[in-house]
Amino acid sequence: MFTIVLTWVGAVLGLTLLVAMAAGTFVVDFDEALRERRLRSPEPVTDQAHPAA
Repeated sequence: MFTIVLTWVGAVLGLTLLVAMAAGTFVVDFDEALRERRLRSPEPVTDQAHPAA
């Protein structure tokens, strides 16, 4: 009985680790995509002839 419980606990921990690793990869890729998008966007151009108040 004890070995069955340990087997299930190990399986659940293994699956949790697998899901966490997959989610971490997704988060890193998403963060990198946002950073690249931020770097590519041009700076807002301000009109020097008519500055905002």
